[in-house]
Order: sequence, then C-alpha cells, then structure tokens
Amino acid sequence: MASAETPELAKGDTIRLTVERMAHGGEGIAHAADGRTIFVAGAYPGDTVDAELTQLKKRFGRARLVDVVEAGPLRVESSCPAAAAGAGCCDFATLDPEAELGLKADVMLDQLRRLGKLTDLPDPQLIDVHPRRGWRTRVRLGVDAQGRAGLRKRGSHDLVTDVACTQLAPGLVDGLVGPGAQRFTPGSEVIAVLDADGVRHVVETSKPPRGQRVERVERVLEGSGTVRETADGHDFRFPATAFWQAHTAAPDTYAKLVRNWLSVADVDGAYADLPYPDSKRVAWDLYGGVGVFVPALAETLATTAPGLPAGATSVFDEEFDADIDADSEAPSGLEVTVVSVDYSPAAAKARQDALADYDVELHNDLVEKAIDQLPKPDAIVLDPPRTGAGAEVVEKAASARPGAVVHVGCDPATFARDLATWREQGYAVRRLAVINAFPGTHHMEALAFLEPAELY
Repeated sequence: MASAETPELAKGDTIRLTVERMAHGGEGIAHAADGRTIFVAGAYPGDTVDAELTQLKKRFGRARLVDVVEAGPLRVESSCPAAAAGAGCCDFATLDPEAELGLKADVMLDQLRRLGKLTDLPDPQLIDVHPRRGWRTRVRLGVDAQGRAGLRKRGSHDLVTDVACTQLAPGLVDGLVGPGAQRFTPGSEVIAVLDADGVRHVVETSKPPRGQRVERVERVLEGSGTVRETADGHDFRFPATAFWQAHTAAPDTYAKLVRNWLSVADVDGAYADLPYPDSKRVAWDLYGGVGVFVPALAETLATTAPGLPAGATSVFDEEFDADIDADSEAPSGLEVTVVSVDYSPAAAKARQDALADYDVELHNDLVEKAIDQLPKPDAIVLDPPRTGAGAEVVEKAASARPGAVVHVGCDPATFARDLATWREQGYAVRRLAVINAFPGTHHMEALAFLEPAELY
C-alpha cells in the first residue's frame, strides 16, 4: 500500500525517474517512489526522465519514455534517422558509442552472477568490433500494403519506409528503401545481402498460394541468390536467405578468438582412455552452420601441445590482435576429425563444399537428436541460437568429458543458464569475452572457454 506521501501508481501514470543502470534487453533501470523497479527503454544511467507506465506488477513495471528532463553523461544526439523515426533497429542510437561495450559487459556479468550464480568468473576480455556504422551486410525488410519496403517499428508491425538505418553497409538498400524506391509484393519480406565480392543479392519471400506445401515462396530479384562469404581464410557459398553473421567483421573475430583459446588448451587432460590412438583427435562443432569454426578446430587440435606455447606465461592478457607463436616442439600431423552438426540443409551443403580439405563428419540433424551418436570429443565448440543450448544438450556434451570447450552465446540470460549447467557438470570458466558485434544496439556476443574443474 502506498502511504499518504507516496501516491499509489496506476498504469498510464507519467512519473519522473532517475535511471541507475542498464538491464538485459537494453532498458534502463530506475525505482519508483514506492520502491518498485521500473524498466524504461531508451533511457541510460544518469538520465532523469518522465515516463508513462505501460505495465505495472507487484514488484516491477515498465514505462515508455516521454521526455528526457535531464540528460545523463552517456546520452548523445541520435546517430540513426530510422531509429529516430521509431524503427526498432538502433535502440542505442542515442548512447555514447565509447560507453557501449562497457555497459554491455556490465549487463553480461550481471546475468552470469544473478541467473547463473557464477561468482568466480575471470575478468572478461572486451572486444569492440569495427566499423561501428555501416557494418550490417544483410537485412530483412518488411513490405507494407503499398508495396514499400522498410524496417519494422519497435514492438509493432508498422514500418519506417522513408529513411534507412545507419547500421546498413553502403549500397545495401539503395533503391529498396526511401523516396523513389522500387515496390514489392504487399505483405512479403525482402532480404538484401552484400556479399564478400560486393555483389548485392535481393530476394523477396512471401507466403505460398493456398494449397502449396512449402513454407515460403522465394523470388530472386537481384544477383544470383547464392552469396560468397569469407571467414578465417576460407570461402563459403550458400543461399542469400541462409544465416550468416550480420557484422562484416564478426566471423573472423570469433574464429580468431577460438583459435587463440584452443591453441593453449590442454585437450588431452580430461581423458586417459580415449578410444583413439595417440595420433588422432576428435572435435565437435555443434550448431555449426556453414562450418566457420571447423578450420580453427582442425588446425589447432592438429598442432597444439598441452599447456602454453614455449616461453609464454599467458596469451590471454595480450592484445587481441597479437599472434600466438606455435610451440616449436608441439606435435604436428595429428589426425583430426571435426564432427559438425547443424539442422540446416543449406548449411550442410556449404560445409561440404567449403571444407573438403578437412576430415569433416557431417550430421544434418538437430543437435539434441544427434549428440548421442557422436564419437567422444577432445574439444567442443558450440554456437547455439538465441534460445541457448539448454540443459539437455550441455549435460550430454559435458558427459563426454571434452578437455576444452568454447561456448558462444548471443543472449546474456540463456548464456548464463548454459554456463551454470556446465558448472553443475564439473566445468569451470577459464576465459570470458564480451564482444560488441552489434554496435548501436543492446545486442552483444559472448564466448566462454571452459575446462574440467579437476584440471586446475
């Protein structure tokens, strides 16, 4: 109950709040006069704002930003005209880009500690991926009833069709969005991609006519519809509608980090009785997509000796761009099989074509179905979707007792739950990285390097 001095709050009320910190999902956290936690989208630490209550529960509420009464030190002018017009693209468009990565790291650590109950974490390596503007090489656009393509507004099916987002790489939506743009089938979606060759591919997808047993009808409007992308020194070809990292520099960034971590991993430490000869190693690439991590797994496991390279004390504290010199006495010529699992047929075809030089065992299936049939691994890389790997997959992966694990996550909450399950299964987080691979938004990527706790 509210006291006489503290009026009772109701949905629709506009109240004044001072934002204290950021929450998962990109909302600012403040407290109402009655003590309830209020989440305000578009507000940053230090802002004093007027906000309209849109949801009110016993212990918390949500509010819509009405006015910035006093800007905090992190607020700047909007960098994105589409976001300023209401598009749900750059929800951090008014946040100082120099502060962005630090805020994201705070959110990630908060989720790991509160949801995952992980209190003994290493200091995270913070990696800012550049460029910060014009980084997105693929976009999915909605199409309105007039056939105009645009970005969806936050929490709405309405579109912003007159201006483009500053995330988008130059040329990505030229002639597709804005005044004089071409028109498309009302209600369809338009996927635009700029591939590694600078070729633009535009594909319109729509619901099939009644009676057709397909999920979507695709029509290639520009380009071939088959893109070429590069990562970790390898070419990958796949349909423009298939998944690939949005930021042009993200695949190389992740692959290099995996290489660095695995190059000093004691992959032999967990097993005394692997059912292979000493000259053979096995790695799992779970949720492998087109196989970006396959070369890193195959090449590092073929050349890595247990422990650090000769003369090194720690490679993890060095600059991210520093190369790791291989131990001159490290074994070479080891036979490595990478078992790559992904449900997408397009991804399986891309892996088969791009990675013919490696011994890759392909499983075109759901990870949770395939995992019981896989050979015992020395190391695992898993890159699950936003929903996370889940307890079942992590428990089964941990029961195989790999000597090294790299777990990738793009959602702090599900990443925290997955790491908590690894800990319950006897694994410890040795290294952690938070990567700003989605500049101008609240989204982030995180990677954790884990080893069996008994190896410490």
